[in-house]
Amino acid sequence: MAKIHIKRAYDDAKDQDGFRILVDRLWPRGIKKEDLHHDEWFKDMAPSSDLRKDFDHEEGKFSWFKEKYEEELNNHDEKNTWLALVKEKLDDGPVTLLYAAKDKDNNNAVVLKEWTEDHL
Repeated sequence: MAKIHIKRAYDDAKDQDGFRILVDRLWPRGIKKEDLHHDEWFKDMAPSSDLRKDFDHEEGKFSWFKEKYEEELNNHDEKNTWLALVKEKLDDGPVTLLYAAKDKDNNNAVVLKEWTEDHL
């Protein structure tokens, strides 16, 4: 099975990215919709607005955010649809989760990637 990668939406698209899914609830600031090379925008799997605002990308809150976001994912109505899509696309090649946050280590895509891998 191919791998899941994460990448900032602002980084250039590469052929090795495979199927590209934007996983933020909000569209990345400063990017026109026609300029972002993506195959899917699955904003429903992003953290809830309240959780996103409470986290506010503060590194010290990441453990708390990860725990709360995983709870949201475990109870999400769309989780089976998400997992089926990713599994199907991984059969064809890599899947890249796109996010806009500046912090490459403490963001929702990191959590979603790990959670998805654990559930496939």
